[in-house]
Amino acid sequence: MSGLSSFFPSKLLGSMHSNPRERQTDPLSRLRFTLETMPGTRKYNFTPATRAEILAELYDAFWGQYAHLFLPNSNSSLPLHATLSEVQSSVGQLKDPQVCPGRPCGHIFKKGESCFRCKDCALDDSCVLCSRCFEATDHTDHNVSFFIAQQSGGCCDCGDVEAWRRPINCPCHPYSPETAEYISSFEHKTLHNTPRAHHKSLTSQDIPPAKNYPYRVHAPTELRESISRTIGYAIDFVLDTLDSSPDETFMATPPSDAVLRLQPTGDPLMLDQFAIVVWNDDKHSFDEVIELLHDITNRTREEASQIADRIDDQGRDIIEMSPNSGRLLDMARAIAQIDLGVTVRRAFDTFREQVSAVIIEWLLDLTRSRLSTDALILRELLASELLSPRKNTTSMLAAKEAGKVVPDVHDPTRLDWLFLYHARLWKKPRLNLKEIYASLLTVSHEHKLAIASHFASVYHRIIDAYLLTDREAETSIKYFALQLFTVPSVSLYIVRHHNIVSRLLAIIAAFFTNQIADKRIAFPPNSDAEIDVDTFPFKSKRFMPVFSDLRYLCHNKPVQELIAHNREFIKQFAQTCQIFMCINPNKRAASSHVEYETDAWISVFNVTLSLSRVIKIYGEAFSKATVEELVSAINTVLHHILKCITVVDDRRDQARFPPVAFHEVVYGETTYKIIDFDVMDGSISFHHSLQWLLAELFKHVDILDEGMLSAAGYKNLRDVCLQHVNEDALLTVIDYPLRVLAMIAQIRTGLWVRNGFAIRGQLLHYRDFMLRELCYDQDLFILQTALVVLDPNTVIVSMLDRFQLLGYFSGATLHPCYDTSHLSGMVEEFFYVLITILTESASASKMPLAVAVRREIVHALAVGPCSFTDLVKRVAERMVDDVCFERVLREVANFKAPESTADFGTYELKDEAFDEVNPFFYHYTRNKREEVEIVLRTRLKKKFSVQDPVIVPKKLDIPRGPFVSLPSAFESEVLVQIFFYGIYNILTLTDATGAAPPSAEAILDQILHLTMVALVERPDILSGLAVHKAYEEGQNLVDILCSFEYHEKYPTYRARVQWILDQIALRQQQEVRSRRRSPESRSEAEDPKEAKKRAAKARQEAIMRQMKAQQAQVAFNFDDLDDEDDEDLTDTPETPVSYGTCIVCQEELNSSKSFGSLGFVQPGRQLRKHPDGLQSFTNEAITCPDTMDRPAAAIADTGFPPPSTEIKNAKRMHSTNFDAFPPQFTRFGLHASICSHMMHLDCFTVYSASIRQRHRNQATRNHPESIPRKEYICPLCKSLGNVILPVVVTTPPPDLNTLVFSDWVRAAGISILKSKPDSILESLQFRTGSGEFVFWTAQDSAYQSHLRVSDRPDSTELHKMVDTVMVVAKNISQQSRHLRERTEPEPGERGAGMYLPEELVGYTVSTLEVALRGQGASGKTVADMITDPQYRMIRGLLSCLAKLVSLSLKSRPDEGREAVRQAIIKRLLPEWSRTSFTSFSHPLLLRDPFAILVETAAVAPDMLKHILVLTYYAHLARTVIGLVYILNKSRSTVTTALGARKYEDLFGDTRMFFMSVVRHSPIFEQAAESVLLSFGESRIEQLLYAFTLPFLRRALILCRATYPNAFATPTSLDESACEYRRLIKILDIPPLAQLPTHDTIQNALSGWCAHYGHSHAASQLNCGVMLEYASIYRLARLPLVLDHLYLDQEKTMTCMRCKTVPLDAAICLFCGTTVCFQSHCCMDIENSPRGECNLHTRECSGPIGLYFLVKRCSLLYLYANNGAFGQSPYLDVHGEVDVSMRRGRRQYLHRARWEEVHKIWLSHGIPTLIARRLEGTVDSGGWETL
Repeated sequence: MSGLSSFFPSKLLGSMHSNPRERQTDPLSRLRFTLETMPGTRKYNFTPATRAEILAELYDAFWGQYAHLFLPNSNSSLPLHATLSEVQSSVGQLKDPQVCPGRPCGHIFKKGESCFRCKDCALDDSCVLCSRCFEATDHTDHNVSFFIAQQSGGCCDCGDVEAWRRPINCPCHPYSPETAEYISSFEHKTLHNTPRAHHKSLTSQDIPPAKNYPYRVHAPTELRESISRTIGYAIDFVLDTLDSSPDETFMATPPSDAVLRLQPTGDPLMLDQFAIVVWNDDKHSFDEVIELLHDITNRTREEASQIADRIDDQGRDIIEMSPNSGRLLDMARAIAQIDLGVTVRRAFDTFREQVSAVIIEWLLDLTRSRLSTDALILRELLASELLSPRKNTTSMLAAKEAGKVVPDVHDPTRLDWLFLYHARLWKKPRLNLKEIYASLLTVSHEHKLAIASHFASVYHRIIDAYLLTDREAETSIKYFALQLFTVPSVSLYIVRHHNIVSRLLAIIAAFFTNQIADKRIAFPPNSDAEIDVDTFPFKSKRFMPVFSDLRYLCHNKPVQELIAHNREFIKQFAQTCQIFMCINPNKRAASSHVEYETDAWISVFNVTLSLSRVIKIYGEAFSKATVEELVSAINTVLHHILKCITVVDDRRDQARFPPVAFHEVVYGETTYKIIDFDVMDGSISFHHSLQWLLAELFKHVDILDEGMLSAAGYKNLRDVCLQHVNEDALLTVIDYPLRVLAMIAQIRTGLWVRNGFAIRGQLLHYRDFMLRELCYDQDLFILQTALVVLDPNTVIVSMLDRFQLLGYFSGATLHPCYDTSHLSGMVEEFFYVLITILTESASASKMPLAVAVRREIVHALAVGPCSFTDLVKRVAERMVDDVCFERVLREVANFKAPESTADFGTYELKDEAFDEVNPFFYHYTRNKREEVEIVLRTRLKKKFSVQDPVIVPKKLDIPRGPFVSLPSAFESEVLVQIFFYGIYNILTLTDATGAAPPSAEAILDQILHLTMVALVERPDILSGLAVHKAYEEGQNLVDILCSFEYHEKYPTYRARVQWILDQIALRQQQEVRSRRRSPESRSEAEDPKEAKKRAAKARQEAIMRQMKAQQAQVAFNFDDLDDEDDEDLTDTPETPVSYGTCIVCQEELNSSKSFGSLGFVQPGRQLRKHPDGLQSFTNEAITCPDTMDRPAAAIADTGFPPPSTEIKNAKRMHSTNFDAFPPQFTRFGLHASICSHMMHLDCFTVYSASIRQRHRNQATRNHPESIPRKEYICPLCKSLGNVILPVVVTTPPPDLNTLVFSDWVRAAGISILKSKPDSILESLQFRTGSGEFVFWTAQDSAYQSHLRVSDRPDSTELHKMVDTVMVVAKNISQQSRHLRERTEPEPGERGAGMYLPEELVGYTVSTLEVALRGQGASGKTVADMITDPQYRMIRGLLSCLAKLVSLSLKSRPDEGREAVRQAIIKRLLPEWSRTSFTSFSHPLLLRDPFAILVETAAVAPDMLKHILVLTYYAHLARTVIGLVYILNKSRSTVTTALGARKYEDLFGDTRMFFMSVVRHSPIFEQAAESVLLSFGESRIEQLLYAFTLPFLRRALILCRATYPNAFATPTSLDESACEYRRLIKILDIPPLAQLPTHDTIQNALSGWCAHYGHSHAASQLNCGVMLEYASIYRLARLPLVLDHLYLDQEKTMTCMRCKTVPLDAAICLFCGTTVCFQSHCCMDIENSPRGECNLHTRECSGPIGLYFLVKRCSLLYLYANNGAFGQSPYLDVHGEVDVSMRRGRRQYLHRARWEEVHKIWLSHGIPTLIARRLEGTVDSGGWETL
């Protein structure tokens, strides 16, 4: 009986049950009854009807008798399957935004919706705006980024006081000072009150309803109670169900049958009906899952595919239900084998889980609904239920397990349970729940706090699930932290009352020391556990977000106050950092290469860099500390470092912390006691997290200033550091970073090569531009601090010892370990470190961030201009992310916008900024430094016109703080000794070997720079030391500088050394003068060298003169050659004319051996017909420019990026097809193109064979050409081809007939009368009487290839080429019959197929003309824009047509030309076409006159001029008929109005002409009358003009191809005239205005019109004449700003096939349709596994497709199952392509790129573009894999 339940509503069902609770009147009891009994009554089978029933019961119980308060007028109940918010929004109840000051927007993003971020306004990166708020606020010149929500659940922060740096003035969400005031007082209270002893989470009693809400509605108490009870019951139902759900969906081995039956379940009857559920994950593809389901469930592929869709959409799906558990377990094993999540459970539980999902969906619906105008009340009631404890713990489990599941939460509320059970749910309900929580956050600040406090109290358990068990991490509730931890007041509250920071640190400590048991991380952790980098935690990819949570928390200002003022924080943090101290140490492989290189270092770096980012923020917090707090923090960290590295016990890891040993070193007569450590032999780690933390603390130089310190009772920073530890201990602390620096130097000079790639990788990460400030710069800064805390001499000697250079700087140039190149490398590295710590002042002076950013940008751009992306790679990530970055960039650099298509935007440093560049900036590599020096020198040379300028270093500018004393390091004697030996050793080695030792220049640069800095900082002391300290051979520094000054090997240093000596001479004049040699005394030595130089220069000049003379001579000879050629040609006409060389055999192409042009004939639907019934196109034709051969008045290009006014005005896309052209109005035809390369026919045959061979050899490759389609690729330019066209080498065409038109007509008539009737030719014309010839059709059954026809050899060659064309044409014609509208004979008869003069030659000329619309230059006509190869191609096609005639009539002497000529004349002149003995029953006006012109050009070109006149008038008459047809459907009121007539001289009396054309058909006459009346003559005339101009343009191209000189553009042409007047003049056609004086034309016209008027075509009004589209061809119109596509995406971007907004949309640029790109939903599975782009291409534009892929920001070109991706026409503000929106900047349409796309399309270049792309890539699996 229960099977009937789906037929009866549940109310009836109640009466059938003999249940004591039957006919429950109370809706809640009925709901309870329904839900409890449902699994059984529904046979565990969950259907859409079940969902509808549950919803109906829920709503009934929820609103009791108050349904009318919720439902819009007249609805007394909800429609089935609908939800309340859907009904409310459908009547527009939710539309109006409620303006309410201080209330946040709270719009929740759906998947695929656009969100905006404004760096200048937002407090941090997590603050976003929905598109409506973004459009409503002003962000001109702000740094805005835009991205697509990957999942639903985030919400708009507009109106939230805590999200913005400044009010953004959104009209919908005004700023409220009261709210801001409230928040700041709350923060103040929380900071200064003591936290509660044991934290209690806020419950529903603690939360008042939202205040100041004007849209409140009074709700009856009864209603409130029924709402609360229903919601409470519903949530409890969900929790009871989830009590028995499994925590993990992954089973390595499914349980045995017995275990399965003992699973926890909510089924009181324990029925044996089981269900198997497959879970979603992000590892498996659709196809994999479909195949698997198809195999194991015996379902069809179609059904399996639907299941896979559901799994992807919902997150899981039941794939089978059965009482046979054994079978299900077998299936589960098969599924688990491919690592897919699967569970087998009782069907009862699974059913209830489905019900729970519906309940969650219902709860979400309530958060979106309103009670009349009150949008808050439902959410408030829901929140209060969530924040209450569970009521009916009916499930035994809950009572028993509560302690186990929620051990550390006192009185858990429903919300706590839901957070904990989140991981037991699946994708859809998880996302729904997150959305519910997000909607509750915006109710009030108290609600936000309450939810955060519950989240915080179970946070560690959420992290357990996230890190250890969750299969679908991306929907984990852990990510909800982002919405809570970034709110300052909330994070302050949970850090204060829930200790969240210390708990997070404990989690990190326990996780990385692998304290994991039973899928839980130990809490609290055991502090003695050791770390092991090879364990699971380090390999886990998920730990990063845990660190980001910590970062988000500590980044908030109030939390920073807490960290600074409470010592506990730094103590705990130091303990956590201590775990990571010195992990993964390296030891040099000295003798043999490391055998097994592990990649553990990668994960270690990931962990420590994540930690280091936290360290940065933790350290920054102390800017808010007092002196005592900072000092205490420094001591704490020092204490932890020393505890780590000096305490000796058995547990100590000797590799990480080798024992500390000291030794004594004598250097320069002084003894130093320093640490003894050999970097070549010890083990060293890159990671010193505690030292990095210490460095961050030392950076607060404003607090550590002596004035501040003395107030706290310390003398200086040295005093602070030595308060608890001695100097030896401090030396130990700084020795660790120093070891790393020495190790780096050794790695860079190649001493560690045997350690393999791992060591290089670590080095690259450690010094990487983006990451170095987290680690490398910190180590350098620790060393710099040592210079002011300890004696600089000791520090520098320690450095020398660590770098093992003590001997070198005492005069020993041979080294025990380093060879020469290693030694000089180490010296250079040593100086690099020394310069950095002595001169780098950013941290030492606490440089403001904006200044630091400016300095970085200036130095990055000093090398040369570069793109934004390249610039960002040279700057630390923290600076790039800062809000000031782009502002500063604009201040110091000029932006050069991209102009051409391949161009991108670049930034160039402004000239004045070069003054700030320091070539020894510490982020420069040696090569960069040298480049910058050259740039600066060149600039100074220009500026001061000095031959050899000196770049004098600037003074260190450290105004206050402990580092004021840093320059006193320059007083050190050790330094002077280093300077002396540095120069002395190099000079000694140079003199000994006669050549500079390796790296000498770099080292000398460094030493001189340091000496100059010393002289700028401490001139007196340094000058004294330079004179008084003597070293080798009694020399002092001045001596060595004097001998260096004029050293012949180092002339480039002279200017700098002179500057140094001059500076010393100011103080020690006597000493310097006595030692300095003047250059005069060396003049003898100098002379030979100078003489040598002079002689070399003279020699060079002489050679140059000689070369110039030779060049002139050659050019002169060339001129002569040309002259001689010309004379020869006139004398000996026998030499064959050459057409260049064959691209295969490289021999001459001339008439001795036949050759052809490589061409490509492709089908296309590019030509457009004028759409009838679409008003906008008629308007376009009326406003069409009158001249098409001048550049179109393009939209004024306002530069790039477009100015903000233009962006503001860029309108939204309202039309669904992006103003694209409707595809049903295209005309199919064949387009021929040519690549201008030529080949002998024989070579062509050989080349074709070689292509076939290549296809056989590379069988799996996706080749660029297809052999069945007869394609090949031009060997030279890689263009696609499939035919070889004849090149017309024969005699020039016969002279044009120049008779007056009327005389010619008479003469033609007489010649026809004289000739006999030609029955053979008549049999070769179409039976329909259209006058077309059967031998010119593509599928003519009588056509034979050259193999079957014996002919003269030269004729056979031509026949072979015609064959290539015919084969291709026939092939296409057979496949495209459905695309052609003309009546044709059946296949197999004569005359079947496409009509070549019209659909090949005519189509090609037309497409050439269309492509040139809106292009040109003054003095040129359209024919001058066509290239010579294109003319050669047209002539080749015409000669193919002529050859087809001669093949049909080859017995005749003139090969049938005369007969065809007469047939054409008969067809055109009505007196012949209507006579009895010719049967042209088909009216001429139903044919395309241009095709007749083509026939003439092929067979009888001499009468071209006269036929042109006739066809022009035929075209005019056709246009009139077409216009009547179109205008009859249009209304004149919406048509653009025009002023007076402009073309009276061309068209004369248009009214008269119009009426006389249609007078033979009464229906038409009537229509024409009304059209003329309503549209008026000026509009009609304008339309006549627009629709006949293309004909004239095409005619000129055709005539110029046939007679290049007769139709040349005359020089005397009037430039100001419109194009029409110019063309009529060149073509010599009498204009319509002169018609009254031309009787012959009048006769012809009246004959044609009468024939048409009496034919059946005119009897109905479908006329049979379609006009062509007359304007410039355009692709679909993409919006100026890319993100405008997303504004109304439901309207503009909906896929018609699956009726959804695609996640990855592709817009067809031909017709504007949106399709799903590479998506599973719209595949064509039957025919071929092609996606919707390929499917749509077949319907839309034939073989080619052109799509804009919105999300990927690129173009997709398709041609016949191949394709290629192209660069996007959109660029971001910095002029760069942003592939896949990775950077997320707003993007703007770049005009030049967009025009280029048009060009490729109009020139039919897509097939070739794809072929070239495929040719360049050898792939194994098709183009989709590229």
